[in-house]
Amino acid sequence: MTRMTYSEALNAALREEMRRDESVVLLGEDIGVYGGVFSVTRGLLEEFGAERVMDTPISENGIVGAAVGMAMSGLRPVVEMMYTDFMTLALDSIANAASVFPFAYGGQVRVPLVIRTQGGAGVNAGPQHSKSLEAWTAHLPGVHTVMPSTPADAKGLLTAALRGDDPVVLVEHKLLYGTEGPVPSGEHVVPLGTARVVRPGRDVSVLALSRMVGEALTAAERLAEQGVDAEVVDVRSLRPLDLGTLTGSVRRTGRAVVVAESWVRYGPTAEIAAAVTESAFAELRAPVVRLGSLGVPYPASPALEPRVLPDAVAIQQSVEQLIKE
Repeated sequence: MTRMTYSEALNAALREEMRRDESVVLLGEDIGVYGGVFSVTRGLLEEFGAERVMDTPISENGIVGAAVGMAMSGLRPVVEMMYTDFMTLALDSIANAASVFPFAYGGQVRVPLVIRTQGGAGVNAGPQHSKSLEAWTAHLPGVHTVMPSTPADAKGLLTAALRGDDPVVLVEHKLLYGTEGPVPSGEHVVPLGTARVVRPGRDVSVLALSRMVGEALTAAERLAEQGVDAEVVDVRSLRPLDLGTLTGSVRRTGRAVVVAESWVRYGPTAEIAAAVTESAFAELRAPVVRLGSLGVPYPASPALEPRVLPDAVAIQQSVEQLIKE
């Protein structure tokens, strides 16, 4: 095991796969000379050159469109989408090209494309740089969407995405880049579509995504002081969704809180809650609770932004209320 930051783990995955497979190429804004807005691509231009690490113009749909063509032609492009908010500009190439071309061409082509993007709030970046739009890409058949919460999963999920033959959107939370954790040395692959129980418990299941996994673990420790044993499950992958692990946890505990930073309405918490209810209805002792951001644009104000985001306190209070029912 080696201790790495989340950012370093992503860099290691890219570096190792670029050394292993010459078809892996990188595209994005400020990923070359600057090394990426969050330093994930630092040093890669120097090692692999400008033909494999390409700084692009500010044209998100053009970047992804070019990457789709590259993927269909035999390369394995990795696009860095500077902030999930700008995914809106590339949805044409994602929804009408990357996700459908293998189907439209009867399996004659594959689109092994990885889109890395930075999502989430908490850094006072304002309403145009703080959104969590993973529900948009997870909604698309043919596009995998994963959300690593730890450095080890960041490396493992990115490596799996780079070796697959389908489009994958990897949503990285801005507040996680500096977090540290153990990462297995050498090759490390985490299969897409696998959730993970990070804290076993018997009284309630907290099904969490991305940065909310850490908040859920904090809440679980506080609940333990009250005699409440909370199980925390890292969902990790929205498409494919590991319904077996999620419902297995809920069947054991009989209660569930689903928490993500994204807006609650029509988001991942809604889908997970519905799927769990359908699969484990007989074992549920109470309705599934959903937690997410308030349905407003994210404030830039340091005083206001925390008020719209879910946190450990909100998770703890939800569990406490659920246990009483």
